[in-house]
Amino acid sequence: MKPKSKLFSMAAAAALLSAIALSSCAPRSQRADSKYDTQVKVPAYPKTGRHPRVVIDQAHRNFHTARGRYKPFADIIAHDGYEIYGGTDKFTGPYLHQFDILVVSNALGPEDHEDAAAFSPSEIAAVSDWVQGGGSLLLIADHWPCGGAAAKLSQAFGVDMSQGVTEDTTNCAPSTSDGGRQEPTTLLFTRQNGLLRSHPVTSGRGSGDEVESVETFTGQSLGAPLGATAFLALGPTASDRKPMPPRTEHVGRNVRVTMQYGDPISAAGRAQGVALEFGKGRVVVLGEAAMMTAQLDPDGHPFGMNVPGNDNRKLALNIMHWLSRLY
Repeated sequence: MKPKSKLFSMAAAAALLSAIALSSCAPRSQRADSKYDTQVKVPAYPKTGRHPRVVIDQAHRNFHTARGRYKPFADIIAHDGYEIYGGTDKFTGPYLHQFDILVVSNALGPEDHEDAAAFSPSEIAAVSDWVQGGGSLLLIADHWPCGGAAAKLSQAFGVDMSQGVTEDTTNCAPSTSDGGRQEPTTLLFTRQNGLLRSHPVTSGRGSGDEVESVETFTGQSLGAPLGATAFLALGPTASDRKPMPPRTEHVGRNVRVTMQYGDPISAAGRAQGVALEFGKGRVVVLGEAAMMTAQLDPDGHPFGMNVPGNDNRKLALNIMHWLSRLY
């Protein structure tokens, strides 16, 4: 995730530096992969029958929206039989009760304070009550500033957000844009390395749905509460780098923000994917956003479920199936 507001810019973090500088990126830095095939051969919800109502939030300065960088995700689940709505309202009980599933991806705090809370206390209480009563939440927030913006909403469900950048020099995947060099912030969760854990979102409804490999593309870590399943688990070689105060400089009429991170601290035992029951409802929290969609970088390289060889697409559908109570 490489968000750019009117007053700051950032790109994927460089790895293995005691201070990681995030470079500026143009507005076209990330874009949805319009050529990615979003068709679903056998929809979970066919044309006749029930169609769960999914609202994808766009009322909190979200970097990812149903018509923007999350369009591939929205299109896939639409083809799977879900009814999709763009969420333009703040969260209240009456508003949320119109829907079965709420998706929030990379909300941002107020302008000039993007890492501040994106949700008011009353909104957090409304979401918590709605889930407690049977609603389902998919909450996604990756590296700075998105972790800070979503941290209080996540805490309402017992999930702690590190709010920095997570890396692993052992369990990582090759970069798609740098000649195949291993990228420590592109994390790899597989059955073989033991970091892809058993849960309905990784096993699905049958053998064809089983997830074998998931990639994430520069995210943060999550602390799973008691009773939750860390289905994307971080191993002993994973580490977090906490954000330090950003440095700003004026470049012509623009302001460039250089984000720096501190020394690595162990992230062993934490996660980038957590699933839990909450009252009568269900919650999935992800510490990285690109895994759930298909995007291209400025040079046209894929990152997300469009990278060959991963099962991110299966994971996305399985998560939605679990949240909509197919199993």
